[in-house]
Amino acid sequence: MIELEKLSDICKLLGDKVRLTILSLLKERDLCVYEIVEIMQTSQPNVSQHMRKLKDGGLVKESKKGQWVYYSLNISDKPYLHELFQHLPSQKERVNAISCEQLDCCD
Repeated sequence: MIELEKLSDICKLLGDKVRLTILSLLKERDLCVYEIVEIMQTSQPNVSQHMRKLKDGGLVKESKKGQWVYYSLNISDKPYLHELFQHLPSQKERVNAISCEQLDCCD
């Protein structure tokens, strides 16, 4: 059973529209910070701040590929979130419209 305090913290993370949008994007595929910046049309420091909070909250994980960091969802151990994530609006078009190759950032 999940602790109430931990669940409360996760709900706070999910209560922010920017963070919920980022999680919705990551539902489609792993993304680098620059792809997220481009899709969200915001600054890199803003995205990085949200990513840090999501990572600290255990909702995303990062993996390094060379000098670049890619983010992915980390909810497999959180079955109580699976239903919610099924109801997030699809971001497939937004995610597929951008790539590291187009941005000349990670490849």
